[in-house]
Amino acid sequence: MRLKLVVGNWKMHGGIEQNQCLLDLVVEGTRALKGVSCVVCTPYPYLSQTQSLLGNTHILWGAQNVSQYDKEGAYTGEVSAKMLIDFLCHYVIVGHSERRIMYGEDSLTVALKFRAVQRVGLIPILCVGETLEQREAGITEQILAEQLDAVIELMGVDALAKSVLAYEPVWAIGTGKTATPQQAQGAHIFIRNRVLAHNDKIAAELKILYGGSVKANNATELFTMPDIDGGLIGGSSLIANEFIAICHAAQN
Repeated sequence: MRLKLVVGNWKMHGGIEQNQCLLDLVVEGTRALKGVSCVVCTPYPYLSQTQSLLGNTHILWGAQNVSQYDKEGAYTGEVSAKMLIDFLCHYVIVGHSERRIMYGEDSLTVALKFRAVQRVGLIPILCVGETLEQREAGITEQILAEQLDAVIELMGVDALAKSVLAYEPVWAIGTGKTATPQQAQGAHIFIRNRVLAHNDKIAAELKILYGGSVKANNATELFTMPDIDGGLIGGSSLIANEFIAICHAAQN
């Protein structure tokens, strides 16, 4: 049985005082959870604070992005996976839709970041998903396959055994459109079957999170879908009561 995982992605939000208040509330509010792992991925400048506040708690932490380059060099502004080790990170998000769309990261670049994360022993959270235009063109499965296959071709399917996937329907994030639990489940089972074609054991154990505007009022319905193993939470992870409620929904 796959235990649920809820990951908060703070994106470009945070501040020293508000971080402490938020994390203190989340730690207390999720203390009694059973069968659910909770993670927060904070901006680089706050990783030291996050480590300090969460180091002796049940909540794990990680980064939102990483450089594809795994050796020191002249890469101004980049952060390597090796550097993240210094902050005892557990997870690193790679291939988030905002990185793909706003910063032009293609699937090969994302696969290289995935490899860089695994080479230092951290767990990549690989994001895949289609835009509204791609969904309306009827190529959702083609896009998901291309994004997933790039990692499999570079690393081999065995690498997925030490990773987490996250499906992001980009068309349902901040657009006013919503993905039904059944639509989300459809994408998740496609992803799992794509892995199943290579290795049935890895497919059965692979955690696939849903990242399409999960909120307290829709989390339970989403998390009851058989192939949705938790959530990658954006804006709601910045509101303590919302994030706590989502984490509790994952244990039902």
